[in-house]
Amino acid sequence: MTKIKFGTDGWRAIIAKEFTVENVARVAEATAKWLKSTQNSPSVVIGHDCRFAGELFAETTAAVLISHGVKVYLSKGFVSTPMVSLGAISYKASLGVVITASHNPPEYNGFKLKGSYGGPLLPDKIEEIETIIPEVANPSYTKVELEKAVSDGLLVYVNLEDDYCAKVEESFDLDAIRNSNLEFAYDAMYGAGQNVIRRLLPDTTLLHCDYNPSFDGQAPEPIAKNLTEFSEMIKISGDIDCGLATDGDADRIGLFDSKGQFVDSHHIILLLIHYLKKYKRLDGKVCTAFSSTVKVKNICDHYGLDLDVVKIGFKYIAGIMISEDVLLGGEESGGIAIKGHIPERDGIWMGLVIWEFMAKSGKTLQELIDEVYEITGAFSVDRNDLHLAESEKQRVINLCKAGEVNHIGSRPVIRVEDMDGFKFFVTEDEWLMVRPSGTEPLLRVYAEAPTHEGVMKLISDARTQFGI
Repeated sequence: MTKIKFGTDGWRAIIAKEFTVENVARVAEATAKWLKSTQNSPSVVIGHDCRFAGELFAETTAAVLISHGVKVYLSKGFVSTPMVSLGAISYKASLGVVITASHNPPEYNGFKLKGSYGGPLLPDKIEEIETIIPEVANPSYTKVELEKAVSDGLLVYVNLEDDYCAKVEESFDLDAIRNSNLEFAYDAMYGAGQNVIRRLLPDTTLLHCDYNPSFDGQAPEPIAKNLTEFSEMIKISGDIDCGLATDGDADRIGLFDSKGQFVDSHHIILLLIHYLKKYKRLDGKVCTAFSSTVKVKNICDHYGLDLDVVKIGFKYIAGIMISEDVLLGGEESGGIAIKGHIPERDGIWMGLVIWEFMAKSGKTLQELIDEVYEITGAFSVDRNDLHLAESEKQRVINLCKAGEVNHIGSRPVIRVEDMDGFKFFVTEDEWLMVRPSGTEPLLRVYAEAPTHEGVMKLISDARTQFGI
């Protein structure tokens, strides 16, 4: 029996190895039993992204839930994670299920659970489901006929992409973007967001907006090293003002300026806070993950906004967003949510906010970043993802746990924070962080400094010091 364990964001595994129809059915059965034990007439919205066999796994999940008498709203065709999360609210469902492995390499698929409030199901609920996953799924689901389930009222096919686009139309000044004379580009990385920009802003230059379940062999994570083709396209064109990229399930964002230079999520978070507070005059606390730039505190202090720093994993941010007045929740990996939308990461939504900001201010992306720098000072953040043997990974983590890291290179550590990983500060604005990934077999090494050169020096010194 495969032990099924949910990580930072859902259960993920390699297709046809651990991620099989049988194992998906096991998770779906635990989900159904949990729902039946906690609610009277439960219902679930189900969608899948562009990965291999997504429809098969989504229909398997639907059949299991239906076999337990749970009503299912099943998306026709691939959809993004935010579309399913929005659907959980729209259809007043008890849960949302997304068959996706998000930004993971193409050989992976996964199973994400969303709450009725339109964001990640909270950790304590996921744990309750995880503990009742059976060793073998009840085979009764194999006898479920989807056509009959439709006539019985237990299955309703829905178009979550139409619903999402309608929500965008009513929430944004798309005419301001369309009439701005700004040129935009979008790289879907072959992911589930590929139709939305084409539908809403048809003059946008598009890249990788076609169906390719292998993602052309690359992990669909919107980070600089995976987006070199997009960057080159922007540089060569010479007239694109901003480029937006989203990951496999379109909940993470990457951004490029007019020179084809990557703008990371740390800068995007600050830009969004600046726009929402100064220009749109919205309020609320800010909530960021432990690996985010310390400049968030600077801008929150400047605007008099409360700041909560939480463990890594958007579910921790969502927990605060559904219970408190939150302006923005964001994490270093490109997952950001804002007031006025669902408590869920949404790469396309955040990109449209930035494009609206540019259109309405009449300023370039770099000019808007310079406005932020006037408040926070310039900075750079980067991350190395290291594929290490488990023994090596544990050796490094144990060194950190033992309190033996009192310098990075020649620079003394002035304090250590260990909420989720280990963050070693060498000044109040410069730090290096070590943390094992919660979704992949990686050790992540992060750093922040006033310049990119300073960041790379910290990472290089740490790798030499740790022998990695």
